[in-house]
Amino acid sequence: MTGICKAKQIVLAYHAMLDTAGEGEAGSLLQAHVAPDYKWRGTYPLGEDLDAHQVAAQVLEPLMRAFSKRQWRRDIFFAGHNDAGDERAIWTCSMGHLMGLYDRPWLDIPATGKIASLRFAEFHEVRNESINQTAIFFDVVGLMQQAGCYPLPPATGCYFIYPGPRRHDGLLWGESDPAEGAATLELVNRMIADLDALNRSGVDRCSPEYLARTWHDDMVWYGPAGIGATMSITRYQAQHQFPFREGLADKVYNGHIARFAEGSYAGFFGWPNLTNRPAGGFLGLPASQTPGDMRVVDIYRRDGDKLAENWVFMDIPWYLKMQGLDIFARMRTMNALP
Repeated sequence: MTGICKAKQIVLAYHAMLDTAGEGEAGSLLQAHVAPDYKWRGTYPLGEDLDAHQVAAQVLEPLMRAFSKRQWRRDIFFAGHNDAGDERAIWTCSMGHLMGLYDRPWLDIPATGKIASLRFAEFHEVRNESINQTAIFFDVVGLMQQAGCYPLPPATGCYFIYPGPRRHDGLLWGESDPAEGAATLELVNRMIADLDALNRSGVDRCSPEYLARTWHDDMVWYGPAGIGATMSITRYQAQHQFPFREGLADKVYNGHIARFAEGSYAGFFGWPNLTNRPAGGFLGLPASQTPGDMRVVDIYRRDGDKLAENWVFMDIPWYLKMQGLDIFARMRTMNALP
């Protein structure tokens, strides 16, 4: 058994317990699967540098109470050696939705008593047969929208309950051909290099042909709630790339904590990936001299020699908090009784 398959088994055992855990069981669940010096990162306002006890008490238990009946519905699962740091490190990535009956408030987002779907992406580093560190991204703005308290201006794309991969082949439980993963990672790195060259050029608009070097024409880009999804290179440019690039200035790429691929899938996250400054317009923000950090996840599906689908998570609440806008405070004000 390869180290990658062993790492998968360790994370899948954690997933199995998480899927069946009842209220009050999260602490023992974590202790059985994580390292003593476990490191955890979560999107705002969940926190970072939490230990296992704090993760159980502040994250998992409140989620279990909020979703009285719940299913972790994963659409993508893969693993690989880290291309952005220690190459010996093995990471796993899973992505999907926590779906359930949303019966109690979570993060003060009003309960609906109906089915709700909380989009998530989760990364685990496995060392010495334990989960050594975790980063989890929740699309909380999407849950706000489902609860009827959307706190942002209209999105440039369309947010909905996003599907998994078009080929329905995103759950890589066993062995994969290493050559396929290498081809996917090479393509993703080439795409990143193209974007870096564009950033250094100072040009905010590029031709569709420039993106077509690495993207299929009918590509689908599933962006975070607040931005939304779009389809095809030209609509992606109109509905996300151009508003993003023109609405932000002084862009700095900070790198990734983990970047890896297996089969036709690749993913990465940074903490933060990017630092930039609002130039006016993006997410309805005015121009500002205050830089902000963007913590971003990208998960890709390669089809042949080009990228076909891209699921994106962004810690939008944290970025806006750095700009002086706390959308949770705005939400509470919106929901306050007269």
